[in-house]
Amino acid sequence: MRKLIGPKKIKTAVFISGKGSNLKNLIQFSKLKNYPFSVDLIISNTNQAKGLKYSKQYKIKKKIIKYDKKIKSDQKILYFLKQKKIKLICLAGFMKILSNNFIKKFQGKIINIHPSLLPKYKGLNTHFRAIKNREKFSGCTVHYVTPKLDSGKIILQKKVKISSKDNHSSLAKKILKKEHLIYPAAIKKILS
Repeated sequence: MRKLIGPKKIKTAVFISGKGSNLKNLIQFSKLKNYPFSVDLIISNTNQAKGLKYSKQYKIKKKIIKYDKKIKSDQKILYFLKQKKIKLICLAGFMKILSNNFIKKFQGKIINIHPSLLPKYKGLNTHFRAIKNREKFSGCTVHYVTPKLDSGKIILQKKVKISSKDNHSSLAKKILKKEHLIYPAAIKKILS
């Protein structure tokens, strides 16, 4: 009897700069039958990114692009994306800003996870700022990437209550748990 082949998974690249906990989470979700994507390439701007270890662990090709000359770096990345037939880019703690030209080439195919309830607290130090301003809630947002920082159309958000005992690191942990839930869900939403 012929084995039924499931729907083809969308080839995805994940860009990281740090620990890669969202990367690891996306890889694990991509292995599930009902998730419509596969992680085929990991790109980092630094060889110090701890998340690069998942490349070896899960046998996924990795590329380290220093990002010292933006246009050259973008061209290198575009070359590798084309080589691997990448159709979706997920930014997961990638601490570099992609050029407008790069974003235009992949318009509507680059998404990012941000640790705040956008449009509030774009950019860095989101947890510090939310606590300092005595916010009752923070959270995370998955959104499309546009040339304007953290301003693309929102795909999914998850709210987290800020308690009076929270500091930036306890809030970061709470929000990270939610990030791990909504990032794969957001990918599923846009690809289904």
